[in-house]
Amino acid sequence: MAKVIKGKPVADKITEELSKEIEKIREQGEVPKLGTLRVGERGDDIAYERGAANRMKKIGIDVESVVLPQDITQEDFIVELEKLNNDSSVHGILIFRPLPKQIDESVIKYIIAAEKDIDGFSPVNVGKMAEGDPTGFNPCTPTAVMEMLDFYGVEIKGADASVIGSSMVVGKPAAMLLLNKKATVTVAHSKTKDTAQVARNGEIVVVGVGVPKLVKEDWISDGAVVIDVGINVDDEGNLCGDVDFEKVQEKASMITPVPGGVGSVTTTILAKHVVKAYKQQN
Repeated sequence: MAKVIKGKPVADKITEELSKEIEKIREQGEVPKLGTLRVGERGDDIAYERGAANRMKKIGIDVESVVLPQDITQEDFIVELEKLNNDSSVHGILIFRPLPKQIDESVIKYIIAAEKDIDGFSPVNVGKMAEGDPTGFNPCTPTAVMEMLDFYGVEIKGADASVIGSSMVVGKPAAMLLLNKKATVTVAHSKTKDTAQVARNGEIVVVGVGVPKLVKEDWISDGAVVIDVGINVDDEGNLCGDVDFEKVQEKASMITPVPGGVGSVTTTILAKHVVKAYKQQN
């Protein structure tokens, strides 16, 4: 039976460290600030925005939330983004994605100021991630995965790691971060011939595809560490991950729950990146 590794102890440890840093910054009369940019009223965006704002306020970071109409033009969106880019009181910017169809993300990613891009959207930060440059900002969710592996003492160096999913939000950056820590990484995507076999080869398995309970027990080798990044709703209306938790728990050595796993660390990483951005800008 796998040990269930939860996100809260990891988030609490990072929060404690950040709170001390922010206390020192506030003593100097300064306040780190996050600017968020949301288009429309998507439920998952609103939930994430609320969670992030609560986490920031708890730690002592100010938040400026910009909410734009669903039908905003790309030109008007860029005007609002440039305001945050040019506002010296804002140290980090989070754009809620995916953006509506009329706004081209491949254009926007070049406009967000790289030094404020705390979720690794800008190609500048993607390049820094590839190089292992610590001044860059990696996407928050894969960074939360790495924080959890570190906190629970999982040996990454030399391990065989399987990443199921190849999105720029989770899969590709998770693979890159594992590779930077000297894991041997295999990535499965929609055209992979035998995804189950790729998963079985992993001593560490990171799953982020958005398919409820996709990964079954026969996909996982005995004693593997399973990190489930998926957040879905099952047929009964309950939150669940991309891993069939109850069944896979019988074979894995460690497994993250959904909810209560990686997601609960992600907003804390966001806060960590705001503080990092503040320090680098000052």
